[in-house]
Amino acid sequence: MNQKEVSELRRRWRLEKNAVSRIYGCFVNGNREIVSDLDESLGRMSEEEADKYLSLLKKSLSGALGKNLIDIVFSTQQVQDSEEHRLLSALRSSALKDGEVRNHFYRKVIDSLDMGGDSYLLLMACDAYDIPRRGKDDELLDDGSENVFSYILCCICPVKQGKPVLGYFPGDNEFHYTASHVVSPPELGFLFPAFDDRAANIYNALFYSRKPDELHQEFIDAVFHTEPPMSAAEQREAFQEALSQALGDTCSMEVVRSIHERLTDQIAQHKESKAVEPLCVTVGEIGAVLGDCGVAQEQIEAFRANCEERFGAGAALSPANLIDAGKFEVKTTHASVSVSPDCSYLVETRVIDGKQYILVPAGENVEINGQTVQILP
Repeated sequence: MNQKEVSELRRRWRLEKNAVSRIYGCFVNGNREIVSDLDESLGRMSEEEADKYLSLLKKSLSGALGKNLIDIVFSTQQVQDSEEHRLLSALRSSALKDGEVRNHFYRKVIDSLDMGGDSYLLLMACDAYDIPRRGKDDELLDDGSENVFSYILCCICPVKQGKPVLGYFPGDNEFHYTASHVVSPPELGFLFPAFDDRAANIYNALFYSRKPDELHQEFIDAVFHTEPPMSAAEQREAFQEALSQALGDTCSMEVVRSIHERLTDQIAQHKESKAVEPLCVTVGEIGAVLGDCGVAQEQIEAFRANCEERFGAGAALSPANLIDAGKFEVKTTHASVSVSPDCSYLVETRVIDGKQYILVPAGENVEINGQTVQILP
């Protein structure tokens, strides 16, 4: 799925837009026990309550593709004959109305998901999107549709106990000291099937994780039974290892800065262009940057081999997962220097009298803990 397709579905999750009739789910305590079962008509809820449920589900379609939103790919064998795909398909085909199928899914999630002993609310809903045609200017047209996209959306929301407060109870006409249980934004969730080329793709699902570095691989394995994708943190670590091992002592600040600048520029240009497809960079492109920095060809080949070993042959990587485009930071054992990526050229490394130094031009205004100071000659 691309960002435009995700955004198109996100806009569905408002009271006046969706075709959701019921909200399903269950409240699970820290002992993995179902405390309460949820099966409620959206139309019988107050607008405020219905909007809250839809907003929680909508959040499982938020974040960056390749970072918070991860493509889950089923094999042909799984689609043809596998328990996990049959279960997801049964949930979808029954529009979540089959209680036995729902309970089977609940149990699979509860038995596998590790929420650190916290309670959580599992929410599910089924929507049927009458897909409108697009005009020449790419605008959605209201004069008819081509297909109906039926899909399920699921999210897992931590439930935390709020701070005890003194509250008024109208029924008793009294004040009591009480603490309520508060539903937090989703920690993870998924969409099935994927909405690729504005049509159902039963070979894919879209998985959501609020924390890109914690993908809840136990959930992915139980629900999808696929090889868990590398998290953004794992991708960055693997990339840094591949670079360090290939370059060794020649992995200088100039080389790392050049890679950071090139990837930061690509991220900025992609954002400015409002391109639909996610931004990807090949190992060969990064190898070309190394070549521009004067890195030896044999080291470039070693870097490519290291990346192929970690990411697979011909892998296309997301630059946002390889660097932090928002900062340029240099760390030592006892200090760190952080500057805007636009000013990374100000930071230098030098060896003076046999000692390694990080140098930053001071300029005119120098402050220490908010106090203006002068640099004496």
